[in-house]
Amino acid sequence: MSLSKRLAATAAAVTVAALVPLTATPASATTLPTPPSPTCNPNIEKVWDGVVTAQVDPVVTEFIGFTVAPGSTGEYEWSLARVDSVSTTVNSSREFTADFSGLFVKVGFKTSLSVITTKATTETEAIKVKRSFTEPGRYGLYRGTRKVAGQFVRYTCARTGPTTGLWINTNPNGTGTYTTFADIEFGTVVCTHPEPAGSLSALAWQRIGNC
Repeated sequence: MSLSKRLAATAAAVTVAALVPLTATPASATTLPTPPSPTCNPNIEKVWDGVVTAQVDPVVTEFIGFTVAPGSTGEYEWSLARVDSVSTTVNSSREFTADFSGLFVKVGFKTSLSVITTKATTETEAIKVKRSFTEPGRYGLYRGTRKVAGQFVRYTCARTGPTTGLWINTNPNGTGTYTTFADIEFGTVVCTHPEPAGSLSALAWQRIGNC
């Protein structure tokens, strides 16, 4: 067979192989979500994202602890110190295309949370908070959110004809990773009142110390 014929045959084999949907699964053998149909119209359907896992964890992003001494109650203003941060990411990168917003919408549905669907971070300039206190005690002021992280699959519609295509899993390892976060919350905690376990306020309460 001539060199030109061998190259043509190789190219044809690669094209056919590229159109075979990938079925790789992560090490945990989790069943990956798939598009409703194996076929697609590339003129209308570009990508399809599925949420594999979603872990929700509270994160305190800014905090300050202080003591209100007897006889010193009233209104105060504090600057909160950054103690952590959360950013939206895809495959550990803060830079991702706008079409990943559909993935984050599905994350919101899966977790029943209103999550950020665009490039964003909790990092910000100095946070100042005013509060009035009528009782002495050890207090904490906090700002925080609920971080949502997990795995996803992304399928791209690979064209096979003018209006036909096949969904192809484009994640090199079968799945990718994402991070987003829910609405920002502000709050006050006091040493003498423990907060519900697993809550954002409980995480802030633990930061007061010596309770």
